[in-house]
Amino acid sequence: MTTSTATKPRLTTSAMIASIAAEGQPTRPAPFGHALAALAEQRQDIVGLTADLAKYTDLHVFAKAHPERFYQMGMAEQLLMGAAAGMAREGCVPFATTYAVFASRRAYDFICMAIAEENLNVKIVCGLPGLTTGYGPSHQATDDLAIFRAMPNLMVIDPCDALEIEQAVPAIAAHQGPVYMRLLRGNVPLVLDRYDYRFQLGKAQVVRPGRDVLVVSTGLMTMRALEAAEALAADGVDVSVLHVPTIKPLDEATLLAEARKPGRLVVAAENHSLIGGLGEAVATTLLRNGVTPTFRQIALPDAFLDAGALPTLHDRYGISTTAVCQQIKGWL
Repeated sequence: MTTSTATKPRLTTSAMIASIAAEGQPTRPAPFGHALAALAEQRQDIVGLTADLAKYTDLHVFAKAHPERFYQMGMAEQLLMGAAAGMAREGCVPFATTYAVFASRRAYDFICMAIAEENLNVKIVCGLPGLTTGYGPSHQATDDLAIFRAMPNLMVIDPCDALEIEQAVPAIAAHQGPVYMRLLRGNVPLVLDRYDYRFQLGKAQVVRPGRDVLVVSTGLMTMRALEAAEALAADGVDVSVLHVPTIKPLDEATLLAEARKPGRLVVAAENHSLIGGLGEAVATTLLRNGVTPTFRQIALPDAFLDAGALPTLHDRYGISTTAVCQQIKGWL
C-alpha cells in the first residue's frame, strides 16, 4: 500500500540561510539591504558591489532599487575589493558585500594593500559571521575579528540586531575611512528596540544594568546575553549587559568604568573564536590599566567547527542562551 503525499507541503530548511531568531521572536527582513537602498536615495555617491552573493547578503534589495549603481563582480572577491578601491578613489562610497570567510581569508591582501593601506572610503559588509551557518568551516567565519582587528586603519563593527544594522549603515557611510562590518541577513531578530537603544559609532553602551555580573558582548551574543539576563533574574542573579558594537577602536573608557565597579564577575561574550576577538581585546585593556576583576570568556573554541543545525551547534559550542546561563551560574 502506498500513501499519497501530493497534498502535503514539503518542509525544507537550509543550513546556509537558517535564522538565528527564536520561534515567535520579532524580526525584520533584510535590514541592511533596505537601509542601504534608503540611504542611496539621499546620497548619489553610494554604490553596491558583490561577488555573486547579492541575494545572500541582502544587497539584492539595493540592486532592485538602484540598478544603475549595482555591480555584480562574479565569484572573484579579490576583484571585488580592487574595484571597490578604484570606485572610492573616484569619489564613490562603495559597499562591498560577500561572506566573511571570503573577505577575511581569500581577499585579505587586496583589502590590506588596496583599501586599508590607502585609507580608502570602502565599507566591507560580510554575511555569515561566526557560527551563523551550519555549513561547516568553509563558511563559518570564526576568525575574522582576529584577522581584521590587526589591520591598521580598519574600523570593525559587529551589530546585534536588525535595529542596529539599520542605524549602523548611515553611520558607517558617514565615517571617512574603511570599515568592516559583520552582517546578520535575512529575517534578522529585533531586540534592542525594547531598550530604547541608539547606535553610536565607536561607543559601547550599557543596555541593561546589574550588580552581580557584567557581560561585555558584541553581535548576536548581546541578544543571548540579554536573554540569559532575564532567565538568570529568576534565580536571583542580576546581570548587566555592556554592548560593544564597535570592536575597533574599542571604547576603553566605558569598558574600564564598568569593569571598575566592585563585586562583579566580568564575562566577555562573542560569536567568534576565543583567540583574537573581543574577549582578548577586553582582557588586554583591563590588564594594561590595572583593572583585575574575575574574568571569563564565552566564545567559540579554537577549532574547526562541525556542520549541522544551528540550535544544536550553538548548544554544543556554548553560545545558546541555555549554555550562556549554565556557564555564568558555574562561575558564580
